[in-house]
Amino acid sequence: MEKIRIRYFSDKIKRLEYIDGKSDWIDLRASETVELKAGEFYLIPLGVAMELPKGYEGHLMPRSSTFKNFGILQTNSCGIVDSSYCGDEDMWRMPVYATRDAVIHENDRICQFRIMKNQPTIVFEEVESLGNESRGGFGSTGTK
Repeated sequence: MEKIRIRYFSDKIKRLEYIDGKSDWIDLRASETVELKAGEFYLIPLGVAMELPKGYEGHLMPRSSTFKNFGILQTNSCGIVDSSYCGDEDMWRMPVYATRDAVIHENDRICQFRIMKNQPTIVFEEVESLGNESRGGFGSTGTK
């Protein structure tokens, strides 16, 4: 089992918990109350710094209810936190854009993360043909 050392910046936010059997994503919370006007950008502090295991990175995504509840979008779509971001002051933050006026309260669950192994070193081999049948079209629609 991997171990993650974590530093909390606030005693007011609930501690992280892993709910085995429900999901392997872990919720993160706003560590301060944030008021945003439509069109504003803000880095919402999440109140934690972590030392991820070597060879791992954190993937940070909004919760499925974040847009519905708060009208905010994560501006980098998927945040990646590499294992070098592990200093005492390296608090995780969620970069957001407000589509409407919003108030995010301290302790609101606004995003989630999971850790993944880093991509292995790969080598690209250039070929004339992949030798596979073409699916045709774009994506799963099969239309061009």
